Amino acid sequence: MRYAPISTHVLDTMRGEPARGVPVRLERADTGDCTAVADGHTDADGRLHDWVPELHWGPGGYRLVFAVGVHLGPDAFFTEITVAFQVHDPARHHHVPLLLSPYGYTTYRGS
Repeated sequence: MRYAPISTHVLDTMRGEPARGVPVRLERADTGDCTAVADGHTDADGRLHDWVPELHWGPGGYRLVFAVGVHLGPDAFFTEITVAFQVHDPARHHHVPLLLSPYGYTTYRGS
């Protein structure tokens, strides 16, 4: 199977280590409604790659939904983080990291 060129990396900035086992869902979001196209979990290094079948990838709007409450625990302020982005060139690799802390998060377009 061939996979789309998209990856993510979740780092827990409070603990200074990767966020392992975080559920992540990719949704297609350019039709008004969001449709899930892939689900996965971050690995021991907090990374997720080779998880979206290439046939579900193309130009358009997407959302990565991180279920971070699993990692942050029962007292989590943020239980789910959604990052919406636009793909213009589906052949180019898209890396969308998430820097996570109990009361904040940051994301950016990585390489």
